[in-house]
Amino acid sequence: MTAKMEVAELSAWYGPRQALYEISMDVPDRATTAIIGPSGCGKSTFVRCLNRLHEEIPRARTEGTIRLDGEDLRSLDPVEVRCRVGMVFQKPSPFANMSIYENVAAGLRLLGVRRRDELDEGVVDALVAAGLWEEVEGTLDAPGTSLSGGQQQRLCIARALAVRPEVLLLDEPCSALDPIATAKIENLLARLKTEYSVVIVTHNIAQARRVADFATFLYLGKLVETGPSATFFDRPKEALTENYVNGRFG
Repeated sequence: MTAKMEVAELSAWYGPRQALYEISMDVPDRATTAIIGPSGCGKSTFVRCLNRLHEEIPRARTEGTIRLDGEDLRSLDPVEVRCRVGMVFQKPSPFANMSIYENVAAGLRLLGVRRRDELDEGVVDALVAAGLWEEVEGTLDAPGTSLSGGQQQRLCIARALAVRPEVLLLDEPCSALDPIATAKIENLLARLKTEYSVVIVTHNIAQARRVADFATFLYLGKLVETGPSATFFDRPKEALTENYVNGRFG
């Protein structure tokens, strides 16, 4: 396994309250890693640290090291970090008052792309990669908010993919979606991991089993266990992990 990101002794705080405690793990290259654990265990905080969004919260801070391809994230410009490490949130969040086209083109414009042919190519490529092109091809000028919930979430994935990230973070991307929309997102993730390192936060153990190559269990801000899904779910090393994945608490 080649590590795309390396996390070493990561701790995080919201003011005086500590949310993460010395977490060390690798994010594998071109694979899907599921972050699981009960509510309030630090899952969302952890993924927000991976692209430096955590530091945008007033009085929030971190200690430890996160490296992307061997580079310390602190040595990189935050805008560069968030282009290389894209983020999709729990609730679909198309930009208000923007068309489908402009939602996807927003990141490209931020990077300085101005030529219409380059924007067109980037938008189409991202919508194809997100599995949405065939559904919106004739309605690119329609508002992004006019799409269904599942389509909006795939639009947000397309928006993240447009800037060609290396890592894609998804924070419970299916929690607000119906089973059909959820299945489309899961099928999409199976394709995306051939080109990207994917990290998905999910409270759904069955979903984690379906989509993840690797899994990490957090509990009370601490890393309990991490490893390949094939052994993590069926033969966990820690009793706490076994109890959680078998629904005995959480």
